[in-house]
Amino acid sequence: MTLNLDHFEAALLFALLASAMLGLITKRTDRERLRYGVRCFAWFMAALFGIGWFMRILHG
Repeated sequence: MTLNLDHFEAALLFALLASAMLGLITKRTDRERLRYGVRCFAWFMAALFGIGWFMRILHG
């Protein structure tokens, strides 16, 4: 079984898994874990789109 992902899908999967792991290992309560995981995911997505637009501007 092969998983064929484009760049955006791979980045989305990484952001989801990394956010979940960061939430699980850094916070004590379930509520803190969920809030921190969602916040990390939002920052990952903001960085993904921000860097994507920056690269688009540079390459014209």
